[in-house]
Amino acid sequence: MKLGLPRECQAGEQRVALIPANVARLRKKQLEVQVESGAGLAAGFTDEDYLKAGASIAASRAQLLRDADIITVVNCKGSQFDELSAALKPGQLLIGMMDPLMQPQNARRLADTGATGIALELMPRITRAQSMDVLSSMATISGYKAVVLAAYRAPRLFPMMMTAAGTLKPSRAFIMGVGVAGLQACATAKRLGAVVEAYDIRPAAREQILSVGAKPVELDIEAENTETKGGYAAEQSDDFLKRQQQAMTKVLAQQDIVITTAAIPGRKAPILITRAMVEGMKTGSIIIDLAAETGGNCELTRLDEEVVHEGVTILGPANLPASAANHASQMYGTNVENLLNLLLDQQGRLTLDFEDEIVRDTVVAHDKQLVNVRLRELLHLTESNPNLSQEAH
Repeated sequence: MKLGLPRECQAGEQRVALIPANVARLRKKQLEVQVESGAGLAAGFTDEDYLKAGASIAASRAQLLRDADIITVVNCKGSQFDELSAALKPGQLLIGMMDPLMQPQNARRLADTGATGIALELMPRITRAQSMDVLSSMATISGYKAVVLAAYRAPRLFPMMMTAAGTLKPSRAFIMGVGVAGLQACATAKRLGAVVEAYDIRPAAREQILSVGAKPVELDIEAENTETKGGYAAEQSDDFLKRQQQAMTKVLAQQDIVITTAAIPGRKAPILITRAMVEGMKTGSIIIDLAAETGGNCELTRLDEEVVHEGVTILGPANLPASAANHASQMYGTNVENLLNLLLDQQGRLTLDFEDEIVRDTVVAHDKQLVNVRLRELLHLTESNPNLSQEAH
């Protein structure tokens, strides 16, 4: 069985899907690993590192894609998806992040090639799959980097300082949404010395907020169905969001740093901060919007741009994990390695057991069929109602 590791070609993508340590362990399963020259260089891993781990360097990208039985990438979207789908042939397995809930049409294109596709974003949130959960791994890095970015851009220092020139008050940081990214943001801001508060609609999040040293903000409004089966925050009604925004205005007015992380899988991010709420914030405040890639939690967010509105700076960075490519690749590679350990036997033979929840949920296409039930339903809805697809984007 041959595993191919191509170089990422999406603009700004510096991660690599497997690091040399992953390759060395996978070689024990009788896998022959081919790496495209320079695949790991942006993440700090040279061709020599991969050779020492037991891989070979492919003669060309085209040869690697043609000969591999399994191809694993990080960013299987946009131009890279177009290239890969054009090169795939029946029987090959493609593993990567495909954004299937926002781009379900790509799953159909993948099915047409006859190849099998595994979308890592669909990994079920069950105990057995935690070591394969790339969304949690990458969210950990996003939460940390968001705080570091805020600290760099803010006109105020994070910690309290008692100096000969007087006492400097600590910055106040507010985290909106405390999934994996939000909890890491809380913990990082706390370590830097900020006074940290956080809010999440899920009642269970209160204990999690306290566990990382932050103070829960509790609003006098109630939400129904606050959490999905997968553990994500559930989408809320327009009426709830409006009441939430009204209650949140006073909280935001006290903050120096605001980090938003609220995302609904397969849907446009909810607006948590309106223009009017920004106008009520302190001059010099910073908003880091981690939901910018799905529309943003702030009404003024522009993806990968800096917006300054009445003295408040709003940043909507794209692909923050790629800015910590070495550790992001280490985590991502371990997630992929653990998945391959599930799919391959000791002789390196691939077995897809569709009775296994992990396989059933993550495989989007197989044997020229769109096999993922969730995506079939989503495609049926979007194809019968084109406006729904536009709204999701």
